[in-house]
Amino acid sequence: MIVSALYAGQPAPLGPRKALSAICKQPVDKLTVHVDRTDEDQQANLRLHGGPEKVLHQFSVASYDTIKAQYPDLADKLLPGSIGENISVDGMTDENVFIGDVYAFGNVIVEVGAPRAPCNKINHRFETPNLDRFTGNQGVTGWYYRVKQTGVINVGDAVSLLERADNTVSVGELMRTVYNPEYFSHAAKLVDIPVLDDEWRGKCEKAAAKAAK
Repeated sequence: MIVSALYAGQPAPLGPRKALSAICKQPVDKLTVHVDRTDEDQQANLRLHGGPEKVLHQFSVASYDTIKAQYPDLADKLLPGSIGENISVDGMTDENVFIGDVYAFGNVIVEVGAPRAPCNKINHRFETPNLDRFTGNQGVTGWYYRVKQTGVINVGDAVSLLERADNTVSVGELMRTVYNPEYFSHAAKLVDIPVLDDEWRGKCEKAAAKAAK
C-alpha cells in the first residue's frame, strides 16, 4: 500500500452559525508529524479534534462509495479529502483496520486510537441533515492516529502494518456498536478489550447497559 493523497486545512466559517471548522481541506505533498499536531494542518475545536490522541485522521475511499449509494445527489461533492481527513490510502477500510494497529507511513509510525465520532460539521459541509448519523450507524467514520515516531509523511510513501493486537476490534464494528442501537447487544464483549482507551471503553459500557434493559 502507498499513501494516495494527503490533506490539510485551516479553520474557516462553516454552516448557518458560521462556526469555525477545518473540515474543508486541500491536497498537500507532505505532512510534518509531531506527537500532538502537524505543521500543515490546524483544528478549530481542540477539545474535539487534534491533540496527542487525534493527530491524524484517515478516511476510507470505500466509505465514500457507501455514502454515495445512500446519497447519490452528493456524488459530485463526495471526493477524497472532502470529509476532513488527512490521509487517503487505497485498500485500508473501517473493516480491515483495527484498534491498536501500528502502521508505518514512510518513516512515521502511528497507532490507531479510536474511530472518529461523527459531528454536525459533516452535515454543514455537505448541506445534508443527518449525514453524521448515517456515517455513524454504518461505521464509516474513519479513524484517528496517535504518533509513536515523528517525521514527515509524503504522498507515495509505502504503508505497512507493523503490529496488531491479538484481542481487538475493527474500527467499523466499534463505531457501529456504540452508535447504532441495532448493535448495542455486541457491546458487552468489547468492554474488556485491552487496546480500548477509557473514553471508548466507557461508551461500550453505556451501550451494553442499554442493551441489558
